Amino acid sequence: MSYTGAKATLFAFLAVRFLVYDERASRRMFKIHEFSSATGELCSVCLRVREGRLEITADGSSWSVPAGALRAVLARFGAPFDADARISEIARLDLGEHETLRHVRHLAGYDVIARDYLVYESSESEVLCALAATVSAALLHLGRATHG
Repeated sequence: MSYTGAKATLFAFLAVRFLVYDERASRRMFKIHEFSSATGELCSVCLRVREGRLEITADGSSWSVPAGALRAVLARFGAPFDADARISEIARLDLGEHETLRHVRHLAGYDVIARDYLVYESSESEVLCALAATVSAALLHLGRATHG
């Protein structure tokens, strides 16, 4: 193979690699909430899947979410999802086998500002939704408590 041919092959490989990486990154992490930190700065709370485990990140730290915690939080604080509700899907996170978490925005007829919800879909249970701020607070508490 010539130098030019090897160079073209390398660039083609790198381009495909970066496309695959970007596609995975967009499906593997998303922001679920923002709040003002103690210093007054805006702090994002994100969920991501790393090595098959769900993690929550905030303030530059990350904590592993205990297995089953997301389902339990949505079962406790959520309600069945109304499939006819007018929503805008913001992001989708594949959690593994037959589980998906969606971040959706809903503007009810009586609200002025749209609210963010998390919708948990599993083949084992009904579709559940809860306010993203509530789920965020519960998962942050669980993550911090289980990891000291």
